[in-house]
Order: sequence, then structure tokens, then C-alpha cells
Amino acid sequence: MPEMLFGNMPNDGGALLLSQEEAHAAIKNHGVDSSFIRTFVGSYEFINGIQRNCIWVLPDQYRMAADNAFLKSRFEQVRQVRSASNRAATQELSRIPFSFGEVRQRGNEVAIVVPRITSERRFYLPVGLIHQGAIISSQNFAVYDPPLWVFALLASKIHRTWIATVCGRTRTDFAYSNTLGWNTFPVPTLTEKNKADLTRCAEDILLAREAHFPKTIADLYDPEKMPADLREAHERNDEVLERIYIGRRFRNDTERLEKLFELYTRMTAGRPGKAKTPGKATRRPSVEAQSEL
Repeated sequence: MPEMLFGNMPNDGGALLLSQEEAHAAIKNHGVDSSFIRTFVGSYEFINGIQRNCIWVLPDQYRMAADNAFLKSRFEQVRQVRSASNRAATQELSRIPFSFGEVRQRGNEVAIVVPRITSERRFYLPVGLIHQGAIISSQNFAVYDPPLWVFALLASKIHRTWIATVCGRTRTDFAYSNTLGWNTFPVPTLTEKNKADLTRCAEDILLAREAHFPKTIADLYDPEKMPADLREAHERNDEVLERIYIGRRFRNDTERLEKLFELYTRMTAGRPGKAKTPGKATRRPSVEAQSEL
């Protein structure tokens, strides 16, 4: 299964983050090269359709970027914030003030994002496909340059059932975990035909979303307002995926979980030092959404 990682954490005192208006002004009024301004995708922004930006400079671009007075000023703000920290690791980061504190992508990837905190009211997890060049916030998990059938797995009813059982909670919301929710998720061996079928299902879900532009993910996945065509696309995805598991639709969540735990037991059998079956006893004490520092 493709690896799922945290997004990128700025640890910048806010100096590398820009509103849409600030981003436009940086380019128009301060001569900032537009290639240094990227879309920044936090979980709140993704779910609510809010445009936010960030400064994104790679190590081999630093000298050129620092020639711009606006960017140089922002880098100096980052340096001062990090230097003043009482954490040695953060102080060390003051040597690279142009860079996020934690970097997990180069910036030219397509990504599937999974918000770290999501409402239990939704019938499906609000996962998304993010365009090439966007920077994923640490408020999300991400699968970078994934095959599209991965989206079909994450957007399924059976995956929501799994994470509702094995992952933690923040109040009543789901606190998604890549280690507990994704790495443990039991998936039967997929044939090339299975992957092709799931890819078409993912495309249908994304096309159904696009048909309702500019509605946001929050609008589309409101359980009382979910459009019929989007619901139907998800149902087709569930039908295809669940037939891969057992040759038919599951009757209910109890049957889904019985099959998932059966597969999980097989998946971990014989592994040295294998983890306990995921559930309440193995949940993290909390999986809080990290602040954009």
C-alpha cells in the first residue's frame, strides 16, 4: 500500500503563510516570483474551500529568493522566531529560515489529503485530490503521487467504519491516524482489474463533486444536503469495493468489522513483535491537530 505521511509543518511564527490578498500583493507590488508562492492546504481550508497561500522555497532557490526584499524580510522574521525558541531543534532550524520546519514534499506532487480531524456526522471521510504544486499542511495526512484507486479506498464506507473503530477521538470528532487508520487497514490483494474498477469509481466521485462547483466539501458532505449523484457515486464505489472483499455488499457495519478484523489477524500473523489488534486498548491518548505555529 502507498505510504501516508503527515503534511508539512511551518514552525515559522506565521511568516511563511499568506492570505490570498497578501499573496497577490507580494507578486504585484513586491516583485515576488510567483513560483515562490504556493497554494497551502490546511484541513480547515480544504473542507471549507478557503484559499490560502505560503512561501515555498527549495534550498537551491534560496539565494535567488533572498534577493527579493519582501521575501528576505519574511525569512528574517522566521529566523528571529526560531532563534528565540527554548527548543534546541527549533533554534537549529533558524539556519534555514526560508524552509518549513518539517518538509515532506518537494512541491511538484499530486496528493490525496485526509484531514486529521473530521466530523463523525459525515457518511464518508472528506478526502480530497489536491493539484500539483500545492503544499499540504500538517493538519492533513497525505499520500503523494498516488494511484487513484487509493482515493476509492479512503473514500469508502468500509474505511470510515474501520477508522471509527480503531482511531482516537477529539471530543466527538474522528482523529485520523496514519499508523492506526491507514497502515493497519486490511485490503484484499487487488488485481489490475480491481484497481481499474476502483479508479473509475474514484473518477466518478470526483466528477460528481465538480458538477456542484463551487460547493465546498463541507457543503457536499453535509449528511442532510449531500447531492443525490454524489451519494450514488459513493454507493457504486462501496459496491465495487465490498464485492472485492466478500463477493457482495456487507449487510451492516458489524459484518464489515468482522471481515476487517479477520483479515487483520491474517495480515499480522507470524510477524515478530506484532502489534495488538487495534482498538481502544491501543489507541493513542490523543491525536490532536497540531497548530500552524
